[in-house]
Amino acid sequence: MKFRYDIPDVIPVFPLPGALLLPRAKLPLHIFEPRYLSMIEDCMKTSSRFIGMVQPYQSRGGETKLHSIGCVGRLNQFSETEDGRYMVTLSGMSRFRIKEEVEGFAPYRRCHVTWDGFERDLGKAERDDSFERSVFMAALKRYFDDRQLSTDWETMQEADDELLINSLSMLCPFEPEDKQALLEAPSLSTRRETLTTLIEFALRGGADEDFLQ
Repeated sequence: MKFRYDIPDVIPVFPLPGALLLPRAKLPLHIFEPRYLSMIEDCMKTSSRFIGMVQPYQSRGGETKLHSIGCVGRLNQFSETEDGRYMVTLSGMSRFRIKEEVEGFAPYRRCHVTWDGFERDLGKAERDDSFERSVFMAALKRYFDDRQLSTDWETMQEADDELLINSLSMLCPFEPEDKQALLEAPSLSTRRETLTTLIEFALRGGADEDFLQ
């Protein structure tokens, strides 16, 4: 797998529940914890400016562990508030698989990762040739009404397949494990199928989700 940037096999990771990043998408983040302020500062010193977004989960023993697959983003927008917080935006580049967590003196977590199996992420935007948009949008409208969410429906109708499906995967208030399933979907079609299943499940009263953003 070839990147346009020189990157190490070890990257900093940001385990943020419910925050999903996908290739070719953008994720705004509000950084205020000291350890992650340090991560941003260290990231800005590298040529790649890469940060891996990973879903954490609690083990049976209560330990916070990391899912094995995450998505790396390039820090391409940065601003600092008067009280020292950072507002940044990550541009999704590629998914990765964690090989092992790296011990060290950094206050944030770092992982040794591999990019094998995610070559498609660096290609062109995907299409979903089996996408029945009118059926999907009708279900989505019911879901937004049920959750009392608002959106620009005209813009959504005009969005291409990948932008629509990935944006909804990132923004809809699903549980962290559901976000992980959307991340791990091997193709845009399977991500759309997973997204549709989650929407239908929610409409049947399957769960009460909190909006994690």
